Amino acid sequence: MLPPASSPRPLTLYPAIDLKDGACVRLRRGEMDDATVYSDNPGAQARAWHDAGFTRLHVVDLNGAFAGASVNAEAVRAIIAATDVPVQLGGGLRDMAAIARWLEAGVSRVILGSVAVKNPALVREACRTFPGQVVAGIDARAGLVATEGWAEVSDMQATDLALRMQDAGVAAIIFTEISRDGMLEGLDIEQTADLARAVSVPVIASGGVGALEHLVALRDAARDAPGIEGVIIGRALYDGRVDPAEALRVLGAC
Repeated sequence: MLPPASSPRPLTLYPAIDLKDGACVRLRRGEMDDATVYSDNPGAQARAWHDAGFTRLHVVDLNGAFAGASVNAEAVRAIIAATDVPVQLGGGLRDMAAIARWLEAGVSRVILGSVAVKNPALVREACRTFPGQVVAGIDARAGLVATEGWAEVSDMQATDLALRMQDAGVAAIIFTEISRDGMLEGLDIEQTADLARAVSVPVIASGGVGALEHLVALRDAARDAPGIEGVIIGRALYDGRVDPAEALRVLGAC
């Protein structure tokens, strides 16, 4: 058994519910044709994570990320209705109407990804209109920001975008290293910590957790990079590689 966190500051663990064609899936390296289906009942999955002790949910409309508009709306509404756990939602949110619609529907925070690169003015407007409810999702491949459901890689450094999003007023930044996502080989701790030290807003790590040891490594890194606020876990939870209770204990969240 791994030791609990010795730091008094717990990290938040966000179980991921990624939606494709109405089902809960996990991708490998963001490839839509490399998806594993774990549940065809998103509402029941949300309740299961709530019952396991998680206090937040991370939901992504994968089809929406590619389409540029919400596609799995019915599944998202089922998740919101199934539990009172705060839900942060990303995928296909490209205008103020969509942002407002989901916040009014009960989502606690929206995640803006591709639009952060392509329309930073929208991010600023959303942050002004909905303070504390806008999160920037920064997905990178080898340090370069990727957009459109990870299908396109820009020439912008992740840290540069993070600083711009901080200036825009986002409540937090989710950082994902795409090459590790769904591969269970561990987070990119170095990139995550560097990003957290570069900005003053909280940073949520994502992409690659496959064992409790990976959470310990993040917890230890957070001592020197206190901007790290939490971590998103997907496949490792669904596969049973990471036990929810043990994960929460290691991160000091229970």
